[in-house]
Amino acid sequence: MQILPAIDIFEKKAVRLYKGDYAQMTVYGTPLEVAKDFEKKGASFIHLVDLEGARKGEPANFETVASVVSTVKIPCEIGGGIRNIETVRRYIDAGVARVILGTSAVSDKEFLIKAVEEFGDKIAVGVDARDGIVAISGWTEQSGIPTLDFIGEMIGLGVKTIICTDISKDGALSGTNTQLYKDILAKYQLNLIASGGVTTIDDIKELKESAVSGAILGKAIYNGNIDLSEAISVGEGR
Repeated sequence: MQILPAIDIFEKKAVRLYKGDYAQMTVYGTPLEVAKDFEKKGASFIHLVDLEGARKGEPANFETVASVVSTVKIPCEIGGGIRNIETVRRYIDAGVARVILGTSAVSDKEFLIKAVEEFGDKIAVGVDARDGIVAISGWTEQSGIPTLDFIGEMIGLGVKTIICTDISKDGALSGTNTQLYKDILAKYQLNLIASGGVTTIDDIKELKESAVSGAILGKAIYNGNIDLSEAISVGEGR
């Protein structure tokens, strides 16, 4: 299981939200500083989110992301505000390894299909779930679509990687929703990356046993609950 430390970007700063609430934000320095630290500690992949982009519907921190991607030697993925094929191409051309579509995967299937046809495995879909329903627009709106149904639809359209976040767990340091991931994997075959609420090394062990392909770590590594190097050792076996 791959460990993906997360960097959420807001106004060119690395931040964390509490349960997706922009009013409850903590700043942790610059994204480049944080990314270099993650790489030094052994990270094999970095998860980047443009929080402003997610709310605005267009990239707001492209230069910051490009700086991170061009500086570290490990692959990075980016999500947040990616709503057209030109933006996908721009990120891929900048060296991003994987582009995550969220709101646009719900609202613009034609774009999603085109992106998958052109970029294949470099496209992932972020499924942000609140009470079993997919949330969109930077978690500010409910789509009305059941999480499991939506994931099935994405697989049917050729998506290979799903990044699933339980919003109620994100940033709350209350443990991860392992049962949700087990339910998904019991129904579908896919590259499933778990996100939200990973708080302890035991959570990482539990996720690894659930057979998810990866786990995104956020607040727990920023506040010292989890040592990133230890998490990588446990999750990736190295």
